[in-house]
Amino acid sequence: MKRNLPIVALVGRPNVGKSTLFNRIVGRRIAIVEDLAGTTRDRLYAEAEWGGASFVVVDTGGLEPLDRVRMTSTRPSGPAIGQTAGVASGLFLAEMREQAHTAIEEADVVVFLVDAEAGLTAGDYEVADVLRRTQKPVILAANKADNARRRADAVEFYALGLGEPITISALHGQGTGDLLDAIVAALGPAPPPAAAEDDERPHIAIVGRPNVGKSSLLNRLLGQPRQIVSDVPGTTRDAIDATLTFEGQEVVLVDTAGIRRRGKIAPGVEKHSVLRTLKAINRADVCLLLIDARDGVTEQDQHIAGYILEENKSAVIVVNKWDAVEKDTHTSVEYTRSVRAALGFMDYVPVLFVSALTGQRVRRVLEVALRVFAERRIRISTGDLNRLLQDAVAHHPPKSRSGRQLRFYYATQAEVDPPTFVFFVNDRSLVHFTYERYLENQIRATYPFSGTPVRLVFRGRDEKTSPV
Repeated sequence: MKRNLPIVALVGRPNVGKSTLFNRIVGRRIAIVEDLAGTTRDRLYAEAEWGGASFVVVDTGGLEPLDRVRMTSTRPSGPAIGQTAGVASGLFLAEMREQAHTAIEEADVVVFLVDAEAGLTAGDYEVADVLRRTQKPVILAANKADNARRRADAVEFYALGLGEPITISALHGQGTGDLLDAIVAALGPAPPPAAAEDDERPHIAIVGRPNVGKSSLLNRLLGQPRQIVSDVPGTTRDAIDATLTFEGQEVVLVDTAGIRRRGKIAPGVEKHSVLRTLKAINRADVCLLLIDARDGVTEQDQHIAGYILEENKSAVIVVNKWDAVEKDTHTSVEYTRSVRAALGFMDYVPVLFVSALTGQRVRRVLEVALRVFAERRIRISTGDLNRLLQDAVAHHPPKSRSGRQLRFYYATQAEVDPPTFVFFVNDRSLVHFTYERYLENQIRATYPFSGTPVRLVFRGRDEKTSPV
């Protein structure tokens, strides 16, 4: 996402269609969309473009009437607005309202979405009262106006005192062009478009099981409560990108919903979050795998580590809630040993012990993540790589198989991100997995590639022109 773009916030009561409109505007499915009030609990940011103007769209959790917020805050065990993934969004009404207020404060233009099917409600009046105090352009949009009767009845929203409502159907796309025209007009003249270029900033994903402290870590790194933070597992449902500058380098952080144990994913909202988390891993450079220090490495932690490895992503193991563990002088050494034993397939990954709650060693998280990112992009010259290969083979020649001897012709580094090495041999079927691991260890002995997987590709004599 480009920096310094104007911000357009979508606000309104829960379940009026903000997430559907958000997805319609940005042109891809980012916000979780379900017919359940309170499904979008955190702000979601994405870049959009219309009529040559670029802007950032913010999808917020719904603004509930204050009496409902007070009722839920004082009586959390009461009736929930919507039950999703085992967590009632009704429990989070106050937090959702605060998130929406924050989005309004950041916005240059506010789109107030109302429900043409449900008609004018007391909640709409309360939201309108909030928006009139913002002193920012507010565009009133009546969603779910799917037929002539609803479009005609939308005139009742004039009573909100926010001007003429634009009737739309976010689900079917009707009227959204008129709404976007109004948004662009309210934003003013568009700045000249920036030249397109690849995003070379480090992308760091925060991943882990529910309730291991992902949102708390993000908030500690950013210095603001961007995510709804709660002790209820499954609270964070959408992957949300944020940027910060650390020691002069701009970093993109991706905080993701917890990945539940495969086979125990609740249908609906939680399933969408898991899929989105896997997509976040896919587009990250470095993944921060959070582990609860009180639980140690669980089977689900191993599954998540496996996802990271399958996608050839770099990683840092972050043992969170370290303040909750009784310690002596040997605790961290023994704990590191147990983590490496449980994640034996990722023995190259650094292990950090932090407390997102107290801030203990949190600064080290980005320091190590950026070092891992730099190692991911190291390139070894062909000459140095072949000298390393010659020394490795001379020190430990490969064993013959069925009377045939494996021979190496030469090697080259074909790619970075992740580091990929191609070895040209007489017959790749002669390469035993133990010898492949030996070669990787020899490479790492000189070039550690800390936290980063290394790909080794072997090509037979007749495969020299094949792609990596």
